[in-house]
Amino acid sequence: MQLLLHYRFFPSLHFASPTSTFRFTNCKLRKFSTTTSSMSSSSSSAPPSDLDQVIKYHNQTKHNFFNYAKGPNGLDWANQPNPFRRYISSPLLQLEQTESLINEPPLSYSSLFHSLPSSKPITHSTISQFFYDSLALSAWKTTGYSTWSLRVNPSSGNLHPTEAYIISPKIPSLCDSSFVAHYAAKQHSLELRAEIPDGFLENLFPEGSFLVGISSIFWREAWKYGERAFRYCNHDVGHAIGAVTIAAGELGWDVKVLDGLGYSDLEKLMGLGTGDSGFKVPSGRKKGKLPEIEFEHPDCALVVFPKGSDEFSVDYENLSSKISEVFSGLEWKGKANALSKEHVCWDVIYKTADSVKKPLTRDEFCVEDFQRSGLISEEVYRGCNLREIIRKRRSAVDMDKSFVMERETFYQILLHCLPSGEGEKQGKQLSLPFRVLPWDAEVHALLFVHRVKGLQKGSYFLVRNEDHFEEIKRVTRNEFEWEKPEGCPADLPLYRLALGDHAALAQRLSCHQEIASDGCFSLGMVARFKSTLHGKNAWMYPRLFWETGILGQVLYLEAHAVGISATGIGCYFDDPVHSYLGLEGSEYQSLYHFTVGSPVVDKRIMSLPAYPGPDVDA
Repeated sequence: MQLLLHYRFFPSLHFASPTSTFRFTNCKLRKFSTTTSSMSSSSSSAPPSDLDQVIKYHNQTKHNFFNYAKGPNGLDWANQPNPFRRYISSPLLQLEQTESLINEPPLSYSSLFHSLPSSKPITHSTISQFFYDSLALSAWKTTGYSTWSLRVNPSSGNLHPTEAYIISPKIPSLCDSSFVAHYAAKQHSLELRAEIPDGFLENLFPEGSFLVGISSIFWREAWKYGERAFRYCNHDVGHAIGAVTIAAGELGWDVKVLDGLGYSDLEKLMGLGTGDSGFKVPSGRKKGKLPEIEFEHPDCALVVFPKGSDEFSVDYENLSSKISEVFSGLEWKGKANALSKEHVCWDVIYKTADSVKKPLTRDEFCVEDFQRSGLISEEVYRGCNLREIIRKRRSAVDMDKSFVMERETFYQILLHCLPSGEGEKQGKQLSLPFRVLPWDAEVHALLFVHRVKGLQKGSYFLVRNEDHFEEIKRVTRNEFEWEKPEGCPADLPLYRLALGDHAALAQRLSCHQEIASDGCFSLGMVARFKSTLHGKNAWMYPRLFWETGILGQVLYLEAHAVGISATGIGCYFDDPVHSYLGLEGSEYQSLYHFTVGSPVVDKRIMSLPAYPGPDVDA
């Protein structure tokens, strides 16, 4: 559960006056405008271009000291969306609900970042473990009259807009033909949506491959967060991609996003082509019975294949043609369940979703050699096994501000956040789980170090693509030090910006949330924004959030592996973060915040097993 709280304060009580500045280590938060941008959309009456719409959405949904992005004034509990999508009357294919390990002896957590184990075949057991360790329920929580589920993959506000599908060859004792199925997390089962001709996958991908489709139901997030929900849905897509990649790696499987496919290809693959049929985006916010906004927006397809498969290529035009040929005439089973009785449609979400629909493109498909991540010491991870960490991941609600992290632990966590692996110039995404993405890293991290033994308090910057380094130095404050901190590994591109206690600043920038200052360190993920969108097109907008979500997934796992916890923070003040860095315009933008520290456990909340769970949809 990520802390994405929307507060409503009286400015005189909680915010600085309009004329004041926040002083820190000789840095002032510069004045900024919430209405202008170097990438502002056209002011003409003509329909905005896709890129204009994306920039309009991004600027419109920024939080600032004096105003928050538009959202509901309160929560309509009677219409809280059902977090579990089901396909009524679809045959249910039961997966194994077991804690048994296919890997014997169990894999250590750190070993997966060094090399993938031997590949396992696709069987009922391996597919069961794959979903169990990526997208399944991890526990139920209960207190008083409230009961709710948790999942392996985190979600903004625990609302889970993300749905998943598998396109698979036949699997003995599960399905006797190749098939498309929806993953039902509450039942840990597959809902058979369609049977497909044998040979579709075998003729296009290496033996032992299957596809995973990921989609988003925007309404689930918009119910609570209003206009900013599109951002959060794409954070969650990134977390899901990261979770799938790690779970696949546990079984010796590699994963790549099939990013050359277009929106219509993804619709066909997942059987979503009629889900938003006839939906017309209203002009402005609209409330009422609007079941059509419960449709699923197909985000991406992943190919999962045995590690070390002989080099193979993907001809996206041929793949798209085969998808149209095979999937257009399928008989789809089951009808999607209703999630709410009444809805609120935030039009800007759906206009932006239309603008980022990607066409079919002739992208190059390449599987680079696996690069291991840096390891300072195995002792940092306490000998934890991988599956234990995956299944026990939780989001902290409060942090113990007396806990101090060791410097070696801090550096080890950051080494696993690098995209290119050990001893490499950072930029290309070659290490786990970042290798799932086909583009070079676009996301960096501004860190506020609060409690790390042997490391001075202050602000730091992790450069995850070293080709951006000189530009970042040029566009940020002249007074920043850009010095390597004490004891920093030579191949970790971490730089000290300014010394001093930044706890109050970190809290303030993250919507005044104490959890941002009470941990060992917090961070803001800063993406190369303007050049990326102009150079690669509007559909890169959600993909930047995917990258932050994958990085967030690593931070979650790393925190638990060293014995503490973490939490994603979606509520932060966008432009004040940029102001602290001295950024002007939109070349770099803050897209996600995070905090890492020792959790304070609420002993009033009781944990229950994931399966079998209570008969509630929560």
